Amino acid sequence: MGEFEVHRVRFFGLVPAGVRCLACQPRGGRLALARTDGAVEVYNFAANYFQEKVIPGHEARSVEALCWAAGDRLFGAGLSGHITEYDLALLCVACSVDGCGGPIWSMAANSSGTQLAIGCEDGSVKLFQVVPGGIQFERNLDRRKGRILCLSWHPSDTHIAAGSIDFLRVFDVCSGQTLQRIMVNYHVLKVRRECIVWSIAFLSSGTVITSDSFGRVQFWDWQRGTLLESHTVSTSAVLSLAVSEKEDSIIVGTSTGATYQFQLLPVKMGSLEKRWVRTKPFQHHTHDVRAVAHSSTALISGGLDAQLVIRPLMEKMQKKGYDAALRKFTFPHRRLVSCARKARLLLFQFSQHLELWRLGSTDETGKDGEVLPLCRMPEHLVQLKSKGPEHIYCSCVSPCGGWVAYSTASRFHLYRVQYEGDGVSIKKVPKVPKLLLPAYQLQFSSDSGSLFVASARGSVHVLQLLEPGGCKHLHTFRPPSGSPEAVYLLASSADGHWLAAVGGDWAIHVYDLKCFKHHCTVPTYSCAVTALAIHPVTNNLVIAYSDQQLFEFSIPEKQYTAWSRMVQNCGLHRVWLERDSPITHITFNPKNPSHILLHDIYMFCVLDKSLPLPDNSALLMNQSTLKQLPETARQRQLHAFKICKKFQPLLFADLLDENCLVMVERPIMDIKTQLPLPIQQKKFGT
Repeated sequence: MGEFEVHRVRFFGLVPAGVRCLACQPRGGRLALARTDGAVEVYNFAANYFQEKVIPGHEARSVEALCWAAGDRLFGAGLSGHITEYDLALLCVACSVDGCGGPIWSMAANSSGTQLAIGCEDGSVKLFQVVPGGIQFERNLDRRKGRILCLSWHPSDTHIAAGSIDFLRVFDVCSGQTLQRIMVNYHVLKVRRECIVWSIAFLSSGTVITSDSFGRVQFWDWQRGTLLESHTVSTSAVLSLAVSEKEDSIIVGTSTGATYQFQLLPVKMGSLEKRWVRTKPFQHHTHDVRAVAHSSTALISGGLDAQLVIRPLMEKMQKKGYDAALRKFTFPHRRLVSCARKARLLLFQFSQHLELWRLGSTDETGKDGEVLPLCRMPEHLVQLKSKGPEHIYCSCVSPCGGWVAYSTASRFHLYRVQYEGDGVSIKKVPKVPKLLLPAYQLQFSSDSGSLFVASARGSVHVLQLLEPGGCKHLHTFRPPSGSPEAVYLLASSADGHWLAAVGGDWAIHVYDLKCFKHHCTVPTYSCAVTALAIHPVTNNLVIAYSDQQLFEFSIPEKQYTAWSRMVQNCGLHRVWLERDSPITHITFNPKNPSHILLHDIYMFCVLDKSLPLPDNSALLMNQSTLKQLPETARQRQLHAFKICKKFQPLLFADLLDENCLVMVERPIMDIKTQLPLPIQQKKFGT
């Protein structure tokens, strides 16, 4: 693997926002997620649960409910009182309509996706019609006192069940009248506490399921207004509930971080009579589980601890394998750190500010694994605050450290940074071209003379950076066949000749920077691109996909390399393909052209193309084993993958020079210490 001096960075103070709500696309393959800071994310089931789209948050836009309608249209609603439709191609708000009922606590679409129902602070349930280009108000249902906290449509679209404080109501959609009003705390009247119905589901059988602040999951016959079953699953609140498409399984989430599965099972073998049985408890979260979803093959939960947990249903799996593995996502599938190699600086991206740090240094040398004392401590140089309520989309620092750029939904900012001894001065570049917006990804050229701006509809803008502090628009690249999707990844060559761009349609376009024209398109692949980089010597484009496959494409020859074809013929190691975290960064070692350096959240890998690929019988992560073997035995077990799992969770890794690496970690325990205290549970023996 070789020896590197490693800068182990743990002062990136990122605290991911908690998960507020989830929505599975009906009969589709995507999951929408909203966080407490207003950000919306879309995960693709078919692309290995890759986070394919991110719409950054907004200080004035809370999202209390998400739902899919009319196929692939995504709507959100929140305490601002507006219903928002998101443009998933341009990664922005497409339109927003006032609900006219105060803060919106809940929203649901009917089974055909043609109508939206919202539950408002003023006690009203309002219906909106989904039309091309937006939504139109249709009418109000019977209004009563008390905010509507949750909603659910009957699968026939004829009735709506709504949960409030102490009551649930069932509406007739045609007449708008209340058909049934059920008091949910009837059996606990001696306890003078409000019972909050946090979540509700309406089954095709006519059963209404509620979860409440008393820790109960209850089943009601809405026509008779009677309680069929009641299960107390927690001493605190049950906050969320979701039902499978076949209505034979339920997942609920509690304020203690636990989730439970209920299944509809026969009372005895061969019996037609069935009852709901609590079958599986899980404790994957430490804080409130505010959102759950039930796909056809998995139980999905999101907590205020920022974790998205996907637990496959083993009975739905045809065979044991990667699809049957538990997955936990805490960090975004994109980079929030950029590095100025020459200046040894790191730029950290937060939701509303940037931090520029200078790395520490040491004069000492030592043995493998030894921690060296610093002669100069890391230094926080600059904090750049973004004005306004919009969160930052993307940011970047130039390799020389002299330029910093970032973008929000409506503003693009470019700064010139000057270093004078120990002092730093920063000046905003005026009159930046307005055509750059929206900007989804930024990258400076290796000589710090150009800035590439990934924008909408597959376009990439090229800026020339001018001294002492200015810029000029040179060219805009667009894919020859056009594209409605935004560009989310960029890679430029070290010689300034080539630029590769990846859009939301997963097509990779390569552009010639010398004559400003489209050079070629990489053959399409069925998965999302998670990282790519151009080799500084060979100009080969190395691509990592969400199914963990690796490809190498020769840009000059416009075809896959011989090594890439050999990888596809032989296949990668089973353990490598079963990893659940996508590769987020690729770089190269100029001292060893055959080395490819890449990493995900849980491992750092040096891929040596000069060595053979391991077969499935070989031990993939064998570095510690190899150290204990004599030289002759070690040579027999060498293979291409050199994997290190010492640094976790690994948000960023890059090569500063041929002998020096920087690793940016964010320990989970450091995040948990900044979260509110969880509800304490009594544990046996304490």
